[in-house]
Formats: sequence, C-alpha cells, structure tokens
Amino acid sequence: MPYPKPTERPRNPCFSCGPCAKRPGWTPQALAGAALGRSHRSRAGHEKLAQAIAETRELLRVPADYRLAILPASDTGAMELAMWSLLGPLPVDVLAFESFSNGWAYDISGELRLDARVFAAPFGELSDLSRIDPDHDLVFAWNGTTSGVRVPNADFISNRRRGLTLCDATSAAFMQPLDFAKLDATTFSWQKALGGEAGFGMLILSPRAIERLRTHRPAWPMPKIFRLTKDGALIDQLFEGATINTPSLLCVEDFLDALAWARSVGGLDGLRRRVAANAAVVARWVETSRAFTFLAKDPATRSDTSVCLEFADPHMAKAPREERAALAAEIVARLETECAGHDVGAYRDAPPGLRLWSGPTVEAADLALLTGWIDWAYAQAVEALGRAREAPASARGLTPRRYGA
Repeated sequence: MPYPKPTERPRNPCFSCGPCAKRPGWTPQALAGAALGRSHRSRAGHEKLAQAIAETRELLRVPADYRLAILPASDTGAMELAMWSLLGPLPVDVLAFESFSNGWAYDISGELRLDARVFAAPFGELSDLSRIDPDHDLVFAWNGTTSGVRVPNADFISNRRRGLTLCDATSAAFMQPLDFAKLDATTFSWQKALGGEAGFGMLILSPRAIERLRTHRPAWPMPKIFRLTKDGALIDQLFEGATINTPSLLCVEDFLDALAWARSVGGLDGLRRRVAANAAVVARWVETSRAFTFLAKDPATRSDTSVCLEFADPHMAKAPREERAALAAEIVARLETECAGHDVGAYRDAPPGLRLWSGPTVEAADLALLTGWIDWAYAQAVEALGRAREAPASARGLTPRRYGA
C-alpha cells in the first residue's frame, strides 16, 4: 500500500542550504534596534559593525592576534578577495570535491593563471589529502555544501607549512570545530549557520596571512573592492568596523540578533550540540529508509550540516540521470505544495536527489517530521511518474512501497 500521508507538518518548513532557516522564534521585531537611516560611518553605525566583529570573534574563539573584517558579496566575495590578495608567491594546491571549490580551482588556474595542482574528487568523496605539499599555498572548502562531504579535521595541514591555507568555511563556521592554528584565511557568510541575511561575508586572517598582505604585491590589478592594504600597509580600519562599501545596517542588526541567540543556546558548544542532534535524526531515518541514502558514504567525512542524499532503490540508482532528476523534482514539488519542506532539491551540479540543511537554526523535531513527508512524497512521485508513462510502475522496478516503516 502507498505510504500514508503524514498529518503533522514541520513548524518551520525551511530547510534550504542557503539562505538558511532563521533562528527559532525569529520575528521582524528582532530588528527594532537597527540603526536605520544612519551612515555606516556614523558613531551608531560604526559601533554596530564593530560589535558584530567582536561578538563573532568571541563566539568562534578566534585567537587574539587574528584579524576579522566584514566584506561585501557574501562568502564568495570574501573568498575571492582572499585569493586575489594572498595568492601568487607560491604554487597552489586546491582540494576540489564540490561545486564551489571547483570554482575556486578555475579562478586560480584560469583567471589568476597561477601554477596550481587541483586534487579533484567525485561528488560524495573527499580529495586525496596525502598529496598536499606544505610548501604550497592550499585552498579548500572545510565543508562541501553541494556534496555533503567535509574534511574530518585539520590534521592533514602541516604545522611546519611554508604556504598559507585559504579555507572556505561558510557551511562549517559556528558548527564544526575549526582549527584556527591551521587556517590562515578563513571565510564564511552570515546566511549559513546562524540564518543571517545574505550579502555579507567575513574574513579571518592569521598573522602569517597579514604578513603576506604586507609583503606581497599581486601581479594583477586589484579592484577597489578587494583592497586590504594601501601603500604596503594593512588598512586597519577594515578590521575595526569600517567596510569597503556601504553595508545594510538592517542586515547587521539581524546578524547581531543571530549572535545573541547563539549565546542563549550555549554558544559554540550549544550550536554544535544542536547540529549533532539534527544529524542523528537524519542518520536514524536513512538507516531504515529504502528511498534515500547518503551521497557521502564515509561517515568520517560526511557533513552533519549540509546533508546530501541520493536514491537508494537499486533500480532508481541505475536509472538515467534525467529519470532520477524528474523523480527528485516531483518529490521537491510535492513537499513545496504541502508546505512540508522548502528548497530541498540537490544542487544543480550534484547527482539528482535531495539536500537538507541540518544546521543549528533547524529544530530536530522539524527534521523528524520532514523525513516522514519525504517518504510519502517519494511513494507518491514514483506512482505519479509511472502513471504519466502509461505503464505500471512495477514494470520499471519502481514499485511504490512503504518506505521507512
């Protein structure tokens, strides 16, 4: 018999991997203290920006001699600024195991035209970490938002490295234990872990990265929006609350609210506990579901924040990509129509399937309800696509079953 339709929906059906769900209990009233209509250079505006930097430092436990800046264009802008500003003196190694790090690899070799080695891995697998040369600069994503794969820790980075490490940590910061002693330029956005508004990135620089900025002059012209130095000196104001361009003080207020919520749930440890609880909900469901399985097969390198799923049914797993994509799209559409789960389709470059955000602003109870709706939507989608082809679903090995029972 078809899987029964659930009767209870998630209180918050937002499971997008970015922008991510707002923190529990959020309302527009949280923004009442915003310095609207004020210049970001005014005392009121500057204090808000400086507060965001200081509270981020405290929550993430960033070392005292590291510098933080607020930048435009989300994590992408922060990462591009880091690459354009810091790379050049040494060869570059790039770990490319998901879509965005593939993009960084292209920018490094195709746009900056640097001497680069790209260690690629298919979706669901991690690059070969043993091939990294400590005498090279290293560019990598800590957590692959589009592939569901992450580095397990920073042990693969040498303590005696000559090169700098540039880490895209946008779906890892506040959720996974970043080892700042091994990271020289770390970037992330407000819209991921804490559900802040989009458009702003942050950059954390180690003393080694700051020294590179002071001594290295890139061979290419530097757009104004990427400049962290002037006449060979660091622009200190950028790390004290000034910004390269005009920020939205409404978004700044929203980020401050998210930081306050993070402190209220126990700070960094509390955020990680919420992520662990969410990941456990999904893992228990996958263990019993005959509909989906993890795209990342190795638990040691499986993301606990951006959960990527592929079809588990052997017949469906071997089906052409267009057939799998059609089934995934039908499932996503049914979840959307029922307001049971929004924006859960796999990233466009990834194998067809689903992608669920299980970061700290998501409630474990909502994830548990979502999984029941996914099982129902899968059974309904299989049945509907079978009828659409005017042939019994069982003839193609897509017999509807009670999945996850």
